[in-house]
Amino acid sequence: MMNDLKIFSGRANAGLAKSICDYLGIDLGTLSVGNFPDGETHAKIEQDVRGQDIFIVQPTCPPVNENLMELLILIDSFKRASADRVTAVIPYFGYARQDRKDEGRVPITAKMVANLLTRAGADRILTMDLHAAQIQGFFDIPVDHLTAAPVLDDHFRRMAIPPDRLVVASPDEGSIKRVLLHVDALGGSLVIIDKRRFGNRTEQANLIGGPIEGKIVLIFDDMISTAGSICGAARLVKRYGAEKVYLAATHGVLCGNALENIRNAPIENILLTDTIPLPVEMIPNLTVMSVAPLLGEAIRRIHCHESVSRLFRELPLWTGR
Repeated sequence: MMNDLKIFSGRANAGLAKSICDYLGIDLGTLSVGNFPDGETHAKIEQDVRGQDIFIVQPTCPPVNENLMELLILIDSFKRASADRVTAVIPYFGYARQDRKDEGRVPITAKMVANLLTRAGADRILTMDLHAAQIQGFFDIPVDHLTAAPVLDDHFRRMAIPPDRLVVASPDEGSIKRVLLHVDALGGSLVIIDKRRFGNRTEQANLIGGPIEGKIVLIFDDMISTAGSICGAARLVKRYGAEKVYLAATHGVLCGNALENIRNAPIENILLTDTIPLPVEMIPNLTVMSVAPLLGEAIRRIHCHESVSRLFRELPLWTGR
């Protein structure tokens, strides 16, 4: 059955696509993607894909508009080349922040992007740690929503932190449900950062829970953009007496003053996955975990019509541990 499976990559994260292919033991598909002199994207598939099960790996990370448009063009290319099924593998789903009308006269951009992907011809979406889980409902096609939590947790589990010294922190009230999954996996206690928003500025005001004096604190988030909020959370728990602070997130968007904020934060290490290409050499205390085996196993199960939801319950089987 794997003979009918083909994986292709846009330009956003070709390294991750190659790692997925290495996990599956197949070659990365060949296509050419470039730009016309006026900046328009052009693409050509360099092999026959008629009747094939196609997976296109393309996170919509910065430059967001260019990577999104490239993904739409690639989907259209494969549909017009008579592919049997086209799955858009979007490790990082951009335009996810505006998922509702929280004030008047604003768009619901996440829904608009879902419509664009569907109308372009995507038959299925495979993504990871959406900024808001309800975005799955914006699609009229199947969506497989993975989480990188097992990959992140495995790193900290190998550190063998005693549960009585471990505290897991939620960077805001909206992340509690996600962070509780890390508490269940790693043990320790939960604290919550009371984050207040003032226009475009956020402030970490108080700590709910504790005590954390002399403890090792892990702060989890779905993504790190400018790193202002999560680094502010690190400074807050340090003021409350934390001995060591570690940051972890699935998506390292790292825009604006992110690198400076991380360098100046009172942390031991920051843990990110490779859903987005990362400037590893620019952050001395950065550890990168690959989600290629997780995505690769999900792709294999989708292709072979096996359960994706059971993937996490069978974690030791497909990781080889």
